[in-house]
Amino acid sequence: MKRLIVNSDDYGRSSNISKGIREAHIGGIVTSTTCMMNFPTTADDIRKALKVAPKLGLGTHLVLTAGKPLTDPAKIKSLVNLGTGFHGLADLTEHIADLDPAEAQTEWRAQIEAFVSAAGKNPTHLDSHHHSSYFSAGLFRAMLELAKEYGCGIRLPRSYGIEDGMEGLPPVVRAAINSYAPQLIEEFDPPRPDSFFASFYDENATKEHILDLINKLPDGDYELMCHPGYTDTDLALSSVYNAQRERELTILTDPDVLEAVKAGEIKLITFADL
Repeated sequence: MKRLIVNSDDYGRSSNISKGIREAHIGGIVTSTTCMMNFPTTADDIRKALKVAPKLGLGTHLVLTAGKPLTDPAKIKSLVNLGTGFHGLADLTEHIADLDPAEAQTEWRAQIEAFVSAAGKNPTHLDSHHHSSYFSAGLFRAMLELAKEYGCGIRLPRSYGIEDGMEGLPPVVRAAINSYAPQLIEEFDPPRPDSFFASFYDENATKEHILDLINKLPDGDYELMCHPGYTDTDLALSSVYNAQRERELTILTDPDVLEAVKAGEIKLITFADL
């Protein structure tokens, strides 16, 4: 059997992104999303999803690289800049060795608890903004411990099998992750798909590419990452990935894509089905 999770990252990053994700689920192939709990609209957006899209899987998108933490910055000094916000991605990758995994776990637990408070249930799975939870063995262990604690699945840290790649991971991480990731996954054995597709992004987020992935999907459980949504002025000022989201939304709701899933006898699932 071919089973596919189509997970949209960044739910709650803005109300317009959340709206687009809900539409990509109701009228398209998106089955799951992960919520950024340190943004002001997320809790309300979760309540909207529970009402209008009750079958949408809801996970937590662990954040270290955007917005402000939910924890007192004085308690997580390795994670914040001179102000009270998180380091940006570039700064974070330059100081991976200085990050305290215990502080990251403290902040991530606060984000998961905020999710539980808003959703009234545990997340279906954990993944992370900019894949930051995979940047070191310590961070990945902290994530896996939380997944075990909350009884949920995880996104794989890299593509295995079909796509042998590590899109989104900084070069400084790529060599080490081949050593620590398989060992930690074997140790914790969390619910997870067989492989993870990260290539549907930016210039590769095309109808042709997603149809190729769907048409070549073998038997097993897989996750496809995506980022649909609607852009707005605030998002355009704070993110380089904005107009691309509307293109993804169009593709993910395209009748040809829906028909390809049906023709391929692919069952669309969430992490809760693993």
